[in-house]
Amino acid sequence: MDDSLNQARIDLAAALRLAARFDLNEGICNHFSYAPPERPDAFLVNPFGKHWSQLSASDLLLVDHDGNVLEGSGELETTAFRIHSRIHRQHPRAACVLHTHMPYATALTSLEDTPLEPISQNALRYYNDVAYDDSYNGIASDVEEGERMARALGAKRVLFLANHGVVVVGPSIPKAFEDLYYLERACQVQVLAHSTGRPLRRVSDNIAGATFKSPETEHHYADAHFAALKRLLDAEDSSYAT
Repeated sequence: MDDSLNQARIDLAAALRLAARFDLNEGICNHFSYAPPERPDAFLVNPFGKHWSQLSASDLLLVDHDGNVLEGSGELETTAFRIHSRIHRQHPRAACVLHTHMPYATALTSLEDTPLEPISQNALRYYNDVAYDDSYNGIASDVEEGERMARALGAKRVLFLANHGVVVVGPSIPKAFEDLYYLERACQVQVLAHSTGRPLRRVSDNIAGATFKSPETEHHYADAHFAALKRLLDAEDSSYAT
């Protein structure tokens, strides 16, 4: 196997296990995918029926945009294909696509007119970079639903799906996972703030826009954070890499 593809498998498996560790997953639902730059016609995705806490690199499927399994022996979950294939196809910048029903973010998608507010430092990471899909159409039953989600995402890196969950995209697995992790923390703070019944203290637009303005710095921290988290996995159970 190509070394870069093998490393992508290991990193995506690590992201799935870490998501389970931080309670970002839901049952055997939700899906993570990664489109290797050397395989623009295909993407890695977790198979149906495997719990994220037990997934390993060798479990991941390599599939094409028509739903054919090119590598791997598991089952391709249909909604995963319908959502991820269309986002990867419409947005080549979205090498990594993470879809979850993580609780605090999903709580915000379940409220009327409740965007992610610039009220915490973590929330400022996503200032002017969140799209909102306000139409819930049930489980993604055909590829058109994936097409619609991809259109709703636009140029943003986060998509809030009304009554459903979120999609986070990024140029790499570490960057996308970093955004997923801190998005849930930002949503948790907002839910807690709302629960007090007190007015929200919003950061001004000029401060919010300037706080996380260096993509290079964000990537440096994301890579370091992901490497540190993988070391935790290695110390406890390195089977994710097999």
